[in-house]
Amino acid sequence: MPGLEYAMDRDRLNFLFLNIGHFLDHLFILIFATVAALRLATEWNMTYAELIPYATPGFVAFGACAIPAGWLADKWSREGMMTIFFIGIGICSMLTALADTPLQIAGSLFGVGVFGAIYHPVGLAMVVHGREKTGVPLAINGIFGNMGVASAALLTGYLIDVMDWRAAFVLPGILSIAIGIVYGMFVHSGRHVRAADHASGAAAKKAAAGTMAIDRSTLMRVFAIIFFSTAIGGLIFQSTTFALPKVFDERLTDLATTATAVGSYAFIVFAAAAFAQLVVGYMVDRYSVRMVFAVVAGLQAVFFAVMIQLSGVAALLVSLGFMLVVFGQIPINDVLVGRITRSEWRSRVFALRYIVTFSVAATAVPMIAGIHSTWGFSMLFIVMAVAATLIFLAVLMLPNTAAVTGTAPAE
Repeated sequence: MPGLEYAMDRDRLNFLFLNIGHFLDHLFILIFATVAALRLATEWNMTYAELIPYATPGFVAFGACAIPAGWLADKWSREGMMTIFFIGIGICSMLTALADTPLQIAGSLFGVGVFGAIYHPVGLAMVVHGREKTGVPLAINGIFGNMGVASAALLTGYLIDVMDWRAAFVLPGILSIAIGIVYGMFVHSGRHVRAADHASGAAAKKAAAGTMAIDRSTLMRVFAIIFFSTAIGGLIFQSTTFALPKVFDERLTDLATTATAVGSYAFIVFAAAAFAQLVVGYMVDRYSVRMVFAVVAGLQAVFFAVMIQLSGVAALLVSLGFMLVVFGQIPINDVLVGRITRSEWRSRVFALRYIVTFSVAATAVPMIAGIHSTWGFSMLFIVMAVAATLIFLAVLMLPNTAAVTGTAPAE
């Protein structure tokens, strides 16, 4: 059927746009981490610990604005919100390049956080909408997000060496605005066809079929564990992704002697670790979510404990290990949310999950600054090991329901 094939082609293209959006979202959020570590502290005559707290307003906005973004998407238009995301975050990134003081850069990063907050509640709701099995699509989408994390260090380090730190904000900003214009045209051209809803409402039926029926008390227990592990996981994710370029700058002194080299090693670790999401996504579609989650959290605790005093090649290898399981954890909670929430509420539930994630994550930046200036990164890895252990213990308390011990029901 030509009409069905056309709708499916648009569905695939829409998925590509969503994946690119996830890439850009994490790229923009972490440009400043590398700029601060490798150039701006020296240029502005500040210490790393003094400078990085100015990123905090952006991370607070990244979490706090998720709720209104999810509400607007459910009430107005998810596609419209995604268009605003691409253009808005690109403009704010370019404005960041104009900053001449820490307060100015904090204000511009706040804008990046406001528009960056749109992606997770809106984009992830669009990714899972109408899908029977969500683990692999969320994993693929997650890989793009983590490649954005990886590219932030590599691209920023390279642009610092060959141009300056301002270019690291300007060039991605131009790209995002251009993609936003193209996406807006794509959405406008398909007003008569909903990319995710084709074949006479089949997507809506799939969405309903993929939602588990769970009694209220069990549902509250699952949500409590989701939000607890989300909060602690957000702290771990933000701490590791934000601090890793500086960790490599200090602990890979024999291997990385330039900004490009530091960024390259960070890129290699982040890029390789990104594909752990695909493995985990495959596993949670076929095996017990509780079992997979427990293994991932337990390995995090082990790797962080081992990392405390390491340097050189050993530190590089163990960093790859803990980033594999940090990234691997990301799709697990999203799979659970997709299974136990109705489609019409999904953007808002994802928004609530990510406001918890990124609000707690916002505390990671001042925490890193305080720990680094007082004890160094060894203490940071002790804190991360304890946090991962808490997630492991929480996961063991997940109830024995189909949503956490099996896969989503087929139609």
